[in-house]
Amino acid sequence: MTPETYLAFDFGTRRIGVAVGNSVSCSANPLDTVAVRNNQPDWQHISRLIEEWQPNALIVGEPFNMDDSENEITLLARRFGNRLNGRYKLPVHLVDERLTSRAALSDMRKEGYTAARSREEVDSRAAREILLGFLNQQSQLKTN
Repeated sequence: MTPETYLAFDFGTRRIGVAVGNSVSCSANPLDTVAVRNNQPDWQHISRLIEEWQPNALIVGEPFNMDDSENEITLLARRFGNRLNGRYKLPVHLVDERLTSRAALSDMRKEGYTAARSREEVDSRAAREILLGFLNQQSQLKTN
């Protein structure tokens, strides 16, 4: 099995959390937060991350409401995924991201972080949760 590296994105209209992980260890780590200004992600920042980590694929969190319905951010996240694919010519996988921010906050509380922690850290940890969800899906597909 060839090891694969992934970058995951927790899309938002003000900032985008980023995490990195791989298929060998099936682990992921929060990496960074990318600013969004005037509805445009900092593409130079994203390009630097892709150049540094050389991912095999990109993972984008796809936000749904709890009743499985879509919302405005769902469409924006898909558009962001399409733009990533168009710019970097890498496969982009959309992953249901429901409750990832809540899971990230819960983990931070368990580690003793206070509510005053920066939102950027929550976003990159949510990206980590998105990537872990993707890696778990891939692992299950391989065992079935």
